[in-house]
Amino acid sequence: MIKEKKRSEIALESKWDLSTIYKGEKDVNDDIKKAQLLLDDIKKYTNKIMDSSSNLLELIKKDLELDELFSKIYVYACMKLDEDMTNSFYQSLKGKIDNLKTLINSSTSFIVPELLKSDYNLVLQYIEENKALEPFKKYLEEIFRYKDHTLSSKEERIISSFSNLFKVGNSISSLICNSDLKLGTIKDEIELTNSNFSLYISSKDREVRKEAFDTMYKAYAGFKNTLAKTLASEVESNVTLANLKGYKNALECALFADNIDETIYNNLIKTVNDNLNVLFKYYDLKKEVLGLDEMHLYDIYVDLIKTTDKTYSFLEGKNLIKQALSVLGEDYLKNIDKAFNENWIDIYPNEGKKSGAYSWGSYGTNPFVLLNYQGKLNDVSTLAHELGHSMHSHYSHKFNDYQYASYSIFVAEVASTVNELLLDYYLLANSQSSEEKLTILNNLMELYKGTIFRQTMFAEFEKEIYNKSSEGEVLTSEFLSNLYYDLNKKYFGSSVIVDENIKYEWERIPHFYMFFYVYQYATGLSAASHIVEGILNHKENAVSDYLAFLKTGGSDYPVNELKIAGVDITNKEVIESAIKMFDDVIEQFKQLYN
Repeated sequence: MIKEKKRSEIALESKWDLSTIYKGEKDVNDDIKKAQLLLDDIKKYTNKIMDSSSNLLELIKKDLELDELFSKIYVYACMKLDEDMTNSFYQSLKGKIDNLKTLINSSTSFIVPELLKSDYNLVLQYIEENKALEPFKKYLEEIFRYKDHTLSSKEERIISSFSNLFKVGNSISSLICNSDLKLGTIKDEIELTNSNFSLYISSKDREVRKEAFDTMYKAYAGFKNTLAKTLASEVESNVTLANLKGYKNALECALFADNIDETIYNNLIKTVNDNLNVLFKYYDLKKEVLGLDEMHLYDIYVDLIKTTDKTYSFLEGKNLIKQALSVLGEDYLKNIDKAFNENWIDIYPNEGKKSGAYSWGSYGTNPFVLLNYQGKLNDVSTLAHELGHSMHSHYSHKFNDYQYASYSIFVAEVASTVNELLLDYYLLANSQSSEEKLTILNNLMELYKGTIFRQTMFAEFEKEIYNKSSEGEVLTSEFLSNLYYDLNKKYFGSSVIVDENIKYEWERIPHFYMFFYVYQYATGLSAASHIVEGILNHKENAVSDYLAFLKTGGSDYPVNELKIAGVDITNKEVIESAIKMFDDVIEQFKQLYN
């Protein structure tokens, strides 16, 4: 194993330049003091916000100024710590900023309840008489959308005081799955863990992956009653809160923030169910290529081909990405160049550096990228993905005032996935290596299978358990396991033998504690696929419409923003077009492999 370099040994040109945020400790402390002064100013508006249009305007400006300032401080402290998580100075700074966050949240908690005591017509009257409030109209509208779902100040305080208790189920589940649960050993007394399971379940040795599968789920079976209780407590808490706050059901409550209609969620499930034949076609292909008489669930994660060992220097990866994204036009490429030339990217691993990758920044800073680049094709793809996030942030921040600069989670993965897909299709069109093309096609099939179909199966499971809980059904381990098993049988069809132990897999899926989150993976990939299809087929205005979407930030609701990019996510054709791309990739793989 190659020893990782120390942070100080990494060349400056390979590190992000956070001095563009703060030159040093003094500048950070100056802004912390400024934030504390702003907080003192804001407190003076208690019980006075709606006394006049000028009070309302001043309070909004100061609150947003504080939020923007704190965001900058917080992002800087976190990113400096991520450079080397053993650095005690930045551990201390992060702790100091966390304390400031708690103080700010507590001290500004009066604002929304006080606003909601007023009639929205008075807000509209103030906007009419004071035109300086006009830019904040949607911002205020967003607050008042919650009026019918906001209880009295006393009741909200009571609910808030119990907020940590509502998450106990999640905390206990996480501790059991990641700390207390010992899965057992497999081949040559290797201890199986949640971390290394993916390695063994995708092994070329069928006995190894079968043993990993059986060992994993037999261990989870021993905790089925406890983990059923933790999941049931999560569901019951969310159902209770939704009822208390006047929502029709828990799903409406979860989708309310983004103004998403339940029909979008239901449409996704129905459309995927209507097109399961494409998924079955993929499993038929996998069974044939792997040469299996019968395919079990422990066979589905094996790569169809040997992954290419080809490596790409960072310069090669950069050039590939620029070539692939050139279809997005000169302005987009100019901003991609800024990312490479102005030290937005922290490229290589070093001792103590946070693992994985992300794009992050705040309003007024560069949208930085953290990588742990090691030259694999997956690293190039990750770079393209994170640059997609960064470009989305760049355009959102550039074309919107602070209150509308942040885009919704619902659209957050669209730009990143567009970049990934454009890179894949560029490599397919331009690579001279069949091995490389088969690797990309295999990766694309796994992407569609795992994101469109698997995440929708999760979404269907989640919807069903919330419905049953709302109807008074007790979510026992038997009920949860049988429901999950039946869904697996539906989604795998007759080509795959659905081994009984899979009924315990729900126990290890952390997303079931994220309150109707998973469906957004499927809608996001569907939207991105629709956009990429338009761009690659030279559909009129496809590129300009996509760039216009990137510029919207949070200035509109996400469904409306996607329509700017030519994506009507309420229409089943968007989901169907993504499934059609999956089908096309299956056919391409078949032809090239044969």
